[in-house]
Amino acid sequence: MAEPSTRISSQNGIDPTRASEAPAPVAVEMKPPQASKPGPDGIIRSQPETPLVDIMGGSSRQQINVLDHGFIALVDCMPRLVPQGQTADAAIVQAARVSYGQGTKKLNEDRGLIRYLLRHRHTTPLEMVEVKFHVCMPIFVARQWIRHRTANVNEYSARYSILPDRFYTPNLDQVRKQSKANRQGGEELFRVHDDAQELKTAQDFVSYLDDVEGFYKRYLALTEQGVSREMARIGLPVNMYTEWYWKCDLHNTLRFLALRIDAHAQAEIRVFAEAMLKLIEPLVPATVEAWRDYELGGVHLSRLEAEALSRLASGASPELACDNARERAEWADKLAKLGFRPS
Repeated sequence: MAEPSTRISSQNGIDPTRASEAPAPVAVEMKPPQASKPGPDGIIRSQPETPLVDIMGGSSRQQINVLDHGFIALVDCMPRLVPQGQTADAAIVQAARVSYGQGTKKLNEDRGLIRYLLRHRHTTPLEMVEVKFHVCMPIFVARQWIRHRTANVNEYSARYSILPDRFYTPNLDQVRKQSKANRQGGEELFRVHDDAQELKTAQDFVSYLDDVEGFYKRYLALTEQGVSREMARIGLPVNMYTEWYWKCDLHNTLRFLALRIDAHAQAEIRVFAEAMLKLIEPLVPATVEAWRDYELGGVHLSRLEAEALSRLASGASPELACDNARERAEWADKLAKLGFRPS
């Protein structure tokens, strides 16, 4: 066994070059907790130092309904049992300190360490926490979601089973126009309450969805006539609902949320991300707090942007030394977020 040490090293998730900035290390005796003798199977079973509680409060699932027929449900997490009075944040702290016991640490020290980890992007300890969700969403949302390739996913198979009759149809006042600035997004809503032509366009879109939903009866009929399910499904639209189980570590879950809660994300996936955050925040409140401060609500600057901000501080123009129109527009957005207005 290695000798006890309070030395800060890269092994406990902290950069040794920034050791002076890290929270003070806590002396922890590096030895296993008290345990009984091995059982007949050779396994030593240790009892917890403090009572353990179910972090999900005894629930088998915690579900939030989303859109017209969808939902996202937290069905499990790791750790599921935590010392009484603590949250899954404790697993992150334990991994960062590479300790066996709780030592003499206090909750405020744990919070400080978690904030240090998030602030300096030492994210490996966050991978010690995992969450598992059961999700029902439109297929077009699932196809965006699956781009995040760091999770374990098992999806409902339309090769083995008939897809249920569930289709996503937005309300008239939820129909969006194509963005003029973003080729892959829609932003402005059709003015269905005060513009007759725009109301008609929105109605035409909803009618179009009603038409494609009508193919479901033909899909069922073809399977009943002997067409294989794997062939019959290929004509179904992407506003149909699918389901999957999705399991991911906390680090990559927060990366998913940072991208999908962003205002530029499609509204239909954004509502799932917001519901997911609501479900995981009680599990890791200190981590989510730090993530909001340093990632979700933060402003990240490139070298060119940092140089422009430095010029602004000295009274010069904050113009970006770049001729890319989109990059310059993004810089203008960041300046506005920081409270600066064009002169």
